[in-house]
Amino acid sequence: MLKCICILDGDYMIYRLDNEDYNVEIIKKKNKNTYVRVKEDLTIQVTTNYLATKQDIKLLLDRNTSFLEKTIAKRKKQVEKNESFNYLGKSYDIVLFNTKDIDIVDNKIYVSDKKTLDKWLKKQILKLFTERLEYNYNRFEENIPYPKLRIRSMKTRWGVCNRKSTTVTLNSKLIEYDIDKIDYVIIHELSHLVHFDHSPSFWSVVSKYSPKYKEIRKEMRE
Repeated sequence: MLKCICILDGDYMIYRLDNEDYNVEIIKKKNKNTYVRVKEDLTIQVTTNYLATKQDIKLLLDRNTSFLEKTIAKRKKQVEKNESFNYLGKSYDIVLFNTKDIDIVDNKIYVSDKKTLDKWLKKQILKLFTERLEYNYNRFEENIPYPKLRIRSMKTRWGVCNRKSTTVTLNSKLIEYDIDKIDYVIIHELSHLVHFDHSPSFWSVVSKYSPKYKEIRKEMRE
């Protein structure tokens, strides 16, 4: 079965993978090596040297179909996620509707405008994270201080524990996940008030209050 073909037409290049066409952007520099990446709009970007021909690039892409498939699937999943409203582990379609309140019905959320939705979401984040922090803190049998809560958007971390200031910072994007995952992150950070490392003793505390933490960590990395 033909898996991929390449259409070349002057400076125009399309790469077909699994019956879908993808634009290929070729950037030529004084490079010794060639690099391939998939942009957010699913354009395949190839950075290579001036001597590389389009046939060379086609052969390179043919050798890296597994990488392309995985990366494209990941990009598509992210685009789908960005186009929907994700709240507590569920995805909702946003329906702009002339209403003063925010109504959630089945898989739709009815709201007058995006600004109103953002304002409502911030209140929900503060309320829910405060409640879950208090709930999980009260579960701890270890003698730890009650931390201050901070909330902000972070690109690479779900939570941060500052032992010096006794502060737990939670990523606002956690609101997209279900309660079990929010609780895990809070438990993880509270456990740092017991063991400020990632030693076996630390993970022992985490597993005490979040027995399925390994499964949760795996799901949150996907």
